[in-house]
Amino acid sequence: MHPFRLVASDIDGTLIHSDGTLSKGTLDVIHALPVPFVLVTGRPVRWLRQLYDQMPEPVPAICANGAVVYDPTTDTVLRADPLDTELLTDVIKRLRDAIPDITLAVEVEEGRSFWYEEAWPLNWAGKDHSLRAIAAPDELTSVPAVKLLVRSANHGADEFHELVSGVLGELATVTHSSRSALVEISAAGVTKAAGLAWLCEREGIDASEVLAFGDMPNDIPLLSWAGRSVAMANAHPAVRAVADEVGLTNDEDGVARYLRDAFDL
Repeated sequence: MHPFRLVASDIDGTLIHSDGTLSKGTLDVIHALPVPFVLVTGRPVRWLRQLYDQMPEPVPAICANGAVVYDPTTDTVLRADPLDTELLTDVIKRLRDAIPDITLAVEVEEGRSFWYEEAWPLNWAGKDHSLRAIAAPDELTSVPAVKLLVRSANHGADEFHELVSGVLGELATVTHSSRSALVEISAAGVTKAAGLAWLCEREGIDASEVLAFGDMPNDIPLLSWAGRSVAMANAHPAVRAVADEVGLTNDEDGVARYLRDAFDL
């Protein structure tokens, strides 16, 4: 029996190349794996299509940093753990009072829609009906959100994360996966590890039987929880510090090359 019964991988900076593509070698390894392969990502559900379109068959995904467990074969959200409207209201008030320059956005409808303030910098071209600029500030707190996103133009990435974490304390989970001052806020206790743990319990798989890969601070709970963890060579220093091993970079197919050796593929 192989010690691993499930492989979990982050997407951006980990599984895919910097240009957003999956290599043939990575696809071949995923197909050859004798155990399930699960995506564990900060991406919302609607951002999975870019990856699934490159795969012969989609694989399950833990999305929005653990707030959503998604089955792509039936396009079904198996579990969602959002920030409720009362918590959103409290979190946003505290942040606006402490850091007046912030710009906000929310992932709503289980990550199928994105609502943002006018000042939010969009990186999408053309029309996208899943995106909507809010007309009034209270719209941000009108429905539950699987993720609250907060930007600042006046701070560094790690500095801003520490600042927001200090403001919110244990009220919510604060993390980041960007090189810029962008933090991602979830309900308290919601992490990539918690989302995957729910799926693994459902399938009768223990944490010790999970092999996980990641590159940014939002991956730290996942890598700390899994039985074996691998940080990419391009990973944030804090991620490399908690991982059991450091592999190759994402552009060197680090995940695929590690799996090929681990499973003798």
